[in-house]
Amino acid sequence: MGVKVLVLGPGGREHAIVKALLRDSAVTEVHCAPGNAGIAQEVTVHAINASDSAAVVALAQQLSVDLVVVGPEAPLAAGVADALVEAAIPVFGPSKAAAQLEASKAFAKQIMAQAEVPTAMARVAENEAEAAEALDVFGAPYVVKDDGLAAGKGVVVTSDRYEALEHAKACFAAGGTVVIEEYLDGPEVSLFVLSDGHHAVPLEPAQDFKRIFDNDEGANTGGMGAYTPLPWLPAGFVDEVIDRVALPVIRTMSDRGTPFVGVLYCGLALTSRGIRVIEFNARFGDPETQAVLARLQTPLGGLLLAAARGELDQIEALRWDSKSAVGVVLSSPGYPDAPTTGGTLTGLREAEENGASVLHAGTALNDAGDVVSAGGRVLSVVALGESLEAARDAAYEGIAKISLDGGHYRTDIAQKAINGEITVARGAHNA
Repeated sequence: MGVKVLVLGPGGREHAIVKALLRDSAVTEVHCAPGNAGIAQEVTVHAINASDSAAVVALAQQLSVDLVVVGPEAPLAAGVADALVEAAIPVFGPSKAAAQLEASKAFAKQIMAQAEVPTAMARVAENEAEAAEALDVFGAPYVVKDDGLAAGKGVVVTSDRYEALEHAKACFAAGGTVVIEEYLDGPEVSLFVLSDGHHAVPLEPAQDFKRIFDNDEGANTGGMGAYTPLPWLPAGFVDEVIDRVALPVIRTMSDRGTPFVGVLYCGLALTSRGIRVIEFNARFGDPETQAVLARLQTPLGGLLLAAARGELDQIEALRWDSKSAVGVVLSSPGYPDAPTTGGTLTGLREAEENGASVLHAGTALNDAGDVVSAGGRVLSVVALGESLEAARDAAYEGIAKISLDGGHYRTDIAQKAINGEITVARGAHNA
């Protein structure tokens, strides 16, 4: 019997998941809701709101799917996974209660304290006076996070105290609270850990690029590119994260009666005082997923189904392509503050001629049947190579063939790693 899968979400991460599922010979059918113009070229898409639990359950039942994979954070925070579980439909994605690890920064800090997980010191502020006091306690650079979901853009890191306080005030004005943290030095790493509620299976680490411009300048975005593997990582890094971060959190969530099933995205800093958790997300990260899944050789459908069924302890060791993967994101003009959409995209087929993949994110078809931009991040071009440099060259060769009036992409994805310019402090490991 083949496996039928429904993937929820509209973005580049979902396109990467769909492509990986299509490579799994045990998966006979893939659907996506709502999808985008690129996903629609590969599988059947359904125009429903992925955060509408009733609509998702009805579609999953109508299609008789064996598994639902939840891509973005919004459906998780809306309790879509709970509704699917109630309808006896296997789902890869945490319950609303477990997804609080992402939906609330303050909740995540509580869990980390309970699980004795190393993270940045932090304070929760509910008003301007509390925020000002916390900023002065930790000092510059200031780190101010909106406590709720912010699609990767609710964090301000700045040496300007006024800017930091203004961000906090904007969050308060919107009815929220903020988490103010000590700044963590050292390079950042994204590690996706698959969980079935009790067991943890790590994927390969990646590094993403949050700032809009080269040299990590400009505004924070949802991510402008990523690469994997990380040649500068210390040996034993993944094992340490599993032992000191992922498993303690998974056990703590289970003990609370809210087991975590899905991807625990660990955002980490290798500081001079050891590994520290920057944040958790409750789903695959975007754009790291595009690069990581390009290298995964273990069939994805079986892996996600095992997690949904609580059977990750029964799978074989994951297999990975020895090649490197680099992904570069093309964004709309004006992104992230005020993206202008509707621009026509050309050169998409040409970009894939030398083996690169174009993974659509914010795309749609206009009345003339042309692919147009429909979001801030439009697409990513992902390429594999025998070396990080070869993968990077191939990705940039591909994206250079794509034209979007006013579109923008960073030109330095993975460059520092290739140049050997990323240094890990001596105390960053086993501290």
